Amino acid sequence: MQRNCFLPAKILLPQGVEMEKWAVIACDQFSSQPEYWARVRACVGDAPSTIHLILPEAELGTDQEAAHTAAINRNMADYLRRGIFRAYPDSFVYVERTLESGAIRKGLVGMVDLEAYDYSAGSTSAIRATEKTVVERIPPRMRVRRDAPVELPHILMLADDHDRVLIEPVAAARDRLTKLYDFELMEGGGHIAGWLVDGAEAAAFCDRLTAYTATVGEKYRGLPGVPMVFAVGDGNHSLATAKACYEELKAAHPGEDLSDHPARYALVELENIHDEAQVFTPIHRVVANTDPRALLAALEAEACAEGGFPVEWYIGADHGTVYLDRARSQLAVGALQGFLDAYLAAHPGEIDYIHGDDDLKALAARDGAIGFLLPAMEKSQLFRGVIADGILPRKTFSMGHAREKRYYLEGRTITR
Repeated sequence: MQRNCFLPAKILLPQGVEMEKWAVIACDQFSSQPEYWARVRACVGDAPSTIHLILPEAELGTDQEAAHTAAINRNMADYLRRGIFRAYPDSFVYVERTLESGAIRKGLVGMVDLEAYDYSAGSTSAIRATEKTVVERIPPRMRVRRDAPVELPHILMLADDHDRVLIEPVAAARDRLTKLYDFELMEGGGHIAGWLVDGAEAAAFCDRLTAYTATVGEKYRGLPGVPMVFAVGDGNHSLATAKACYEELKAAHPGEDLSDHPARYALVELENIHDEAQVFTPIHRVVANTDPRALLAALEAEACAEGGFPVEWYIGADHGTVYLDRARSQLAVGALQGFLDAYLAAHPGEIDYIHGDDDLKALAARDGAIGFLLPAMEKSQLFRGVIADGILPRKTFSMGHAREKRYYLEGRTITR
């Protein structure tokens, strides 16, 4: 029997530290705001913290990058030597994250088998990227991970679990579990609590996942493409880095059995897209420095059809609705992005990606601009879009605000 692609792990958690200083937000957040990271470093000081174990993207290309990259592995080795980490073998961690809205987002931390993950376009793997991976973003991350003894995840992996058979039974058993941490996250990140899932509870989850995996294709019957089990929602470039380092390891050890090597796996948090706290917000499009009426006319002539996806357009004070051909994509954003990419390759104009409705309308009111207000993507469309269309267009959706992204907390050793 094929084993699951999401498994219990030997999870590391700090002991005897100030947890509020330990956990810091994902490295790819606030990349244009170095002052955010300066505040984090000032708050933490010399206390044990994941800020000493990760490289914020805000530091890429700066004088700090090389020095901090070299320090990261030294700090990891130092933390291991000093006994800062406590290990929980063959375990998951059930996580409840209280967001600014008061909603509680549930997740389960475990490890994925990188043999079951492929971020390339046209992948048929069990675990897939939702958006295009920019390969140029991988090498700087590889420089950090390549010799690192420990990994710390900010990856959020998604299940299309309508029936709530995976994580929700763990949540129902929460009061029987051992609480591992419970604290406020720094810089307005909300509250987080975690419980140990091991023994019978971990085995029960694995059994449910085996059954779920065996029948997952039934919900996508009739859809072109190969069904998948999980999608990467956040942190795809970090998971791609883990994959690249693992492939590098395999190439350096041809013929060697690496089936149980720690680098074959990567720690992630699994979440259910149907969790009420899981909110997908649309990312709109505005095209500037173009002839907006000519662009609109071409769109209506080339990419629209009766009964298509309704998308509102804005030019100055004028607005209307186009109906994008559903045969072009499973998603409205896919049909629009495909047209815009082709049109702008032959005509003047620059595309930008806008989160707020009012911001989109304000930008579209400028001379030489047209804005498209995209509808919110239904949660079930995510998996269907990836399966049928392959990797989704860039900037298809956003999973919450910057401060709602994952904080580094749990770890795992990735060397023998």
